[in-house]
Amino acid sequence: MKMYLLKRIGFIVLSLFIIVTITFFLMKAAPGGPFASENNDLPPEVKEQLYESYGLNDPIHIQYFKYLKRVITWDLGPSYKYTGRDVTSIINDSFPYSFVLGIEAILLAVALGTFLGAIAALKHRKFGDHSTMVFAVLGISIPNFLLATLLQYVLSIKLQALPIAKFDSFWHTILPAMALAATPLAFIARLMRSSMLEVLNADHISTAKAKGLTRRAVVYKHTVRNAVLPVVSYIGPLVASVLTGSFVIEKIFAIPGLGNEFVDSVTNRDYTVIMGTTVFFSALLLITILLVDLLYGLIDPRIKITEKGRGS
Repeated sequence: MKMYLLKRIGFIVLSLFIIVTITFFLMKAAPGGPFASENNDLPPEVKEQLYESYGLNDPIHIQYFKYLKRVITWDLGPSYKYTGRDVTSIINDSFPYSFVLGIEAILLAVALGTFLGAIAALKHRKFGDHSTMVFAVLGISIPNFLLATLLQYVLSIKLQALPIAKFDSFWHTILPAMALAATPLAFIARLMRSSMLEVLNADHISTAKAKGLTRRAVVYKHTVRNAVLPVVSYIGPLVASVLTGSFVIEKIFAIPGLGNEFVDSVTNRDYTVIMGTTVFFSALLLITILLVDLLYGLIDPRIKITEKGRGS
C-alpha cells in the first residue's frame, strides 16, 4: 500500500511537471504579449520597464526555470493585470466560491443520477425507464450555458422563485448548481441503469432470490453496491467536467469563482493567472483521481490495492 501510494504520488508529480512545462511554452508561443493591448497607449520606456520588472526580457530558459522554482514553492508569480495581486492570492480568494458550487453540483449529480438510474433499471422497459432515459438524453444534449439561460428566464424572471445571479446566499447557488449538474447527472443515470441491469442478471442475484431474500434486500444489499462501482470511477472525470463547466457557468451567473477569473485572465492576456489556474486545476484533478482509486478498494473489498498495482 505504501509503495502504491508513493508510486501514484510520483506519477502526479511527473504529470504536473509535464503540464507546467507544456503550459509555460504554449503561453510563450502565443502571439502578442501580456501588455499587447496597452502597447498603443504606453510609451516605449514604460513598456520596457514593465517587461524588465516582470523578468520578461530574460532568456526563455531562465524564465522557465524561475517559473518552475516558483511552482515548487507555490509562488505562482504576480498578476500582469491586477496591480499588487499575485496569482496565489487570486486562487485563494476565488476558489472557495468554485469549491462550494462544485460540491453542490457533484452531490446533486451523483445522488439524483444514481437514484434515477436505479429506478430506470428496476422499471426496465416500463414508463419509469423510458421517461428517465428521455430526461437523460435531454440532459446530455442541452449545453449547460443554454440550460443556465433557460433556468434564469423561467425560475428567476418569470416565476421570480430564485435569484438570477450573484453568490450572496445558499439560494443564489441553486440555479448554477442545477445548470452545472445537468449533463453529469444524465450521464450517471445512464451509467447506473446499464450497470444495474447487468448486475440484476448476474448469477449471485438469482442465488439470493432463491434463498428467499426479499426484493428490497436483494436490491439494497446485493445490487446497488455492485452497480455503483462504475459511477465511482466516473467521479474523477466528473470533477474535471464540473471544473471546466464552471468556467462558463460562473461567468453567466456573475460568481467571483476561479472559473470566472480564468475566463477574465484569457481575455486580459494575464499569462501568469492562466498558467497558475491551469496548474491548480490539474493538481486538483490528479489528486481526485487518486482518491477515487483508493475509494474503490473501500467500496468493493474484492479490489485490493497493493504495491504491484490494483487487482482483484
